[in-house]
Amino acid sequence: MVRQMSLTAAHVARVHRVVADPGAVPSALHDDADYAEWVRMILAAHPAPGQPVRLFAYGSLIWKPEIPHVAEAPARAYGWHRSFCLRQVRFRGSPDLPGLMMALDRGGQCVGMLYTLPEQDLPGQLNRLFRREFTVKPITNMPRWITVEAGGVRLPGLAFVMNRASTNYAGRVAPEAVADVLARACGHVGSGAEYLFNTVSHLEAKGIHDSGLWQLQRLVAERIDAL
Repeated sequence: MVRQMSLTAAHVARVHRVVADPGAVPSALHDDADYAEWVRMILAAHPAPGQPVRLFAYGSLIWKPEIPHVAEAPARAYGWHRSFCLRQVRFRGSPDLPGLMMALDRGGQCVGMLYTLPEQDLPGQLNRLFRREFTVKPITNMPRWITVEAGGVRLPGLAFVMNRASTNYAGRVAPEAVADVLARACGHVGSGAEYLFNTVSHLEAKGIHDSGLWQLQRLVAERIDAL
């Protein structure tokens, strides 16, 4: 079934603007040793030694993968759901108009993609991935192993989940309030509307229909039309 999105590339173009990167406090940034230690800990904690490392992608890693993969399959994570619960004043938000980004939060379930990573230079690939997913301390998107189901088989998957102890955790935000933010917020890498548009369209292309995100893209389109 082909569904027509309400949110379009034209909507995204309307809210795009050039925003300077405010930067991060240097003392709060992870350094090379920090990333190397995170890679070591995650690989050491693999729940099934000998099996490939599989990455569970639920958002931008689907449409903008940072590292290569050798196989992919739809997968369902139980006990986790997509949520626009991460406040941002960089990337897709700014200090004067903070944005909201999607994270994997506790509760419910989530269908995404499970990517099997190549064995070649796995520590180096994970190091590169971690540098994309978290930059400042404390970490907002925590790398951890979760259990996912793919093809009727339960497998360990590496995922990035929301750190509820972070000061950037917004908690549960009503869809209408999320739409208000995404229709206006923009940062140096793009707008919240662009992020939502890319995520929903690529999920649909993979055969994954998220009813909550589908409702949200309609709400965002309505708000942009009203600007």
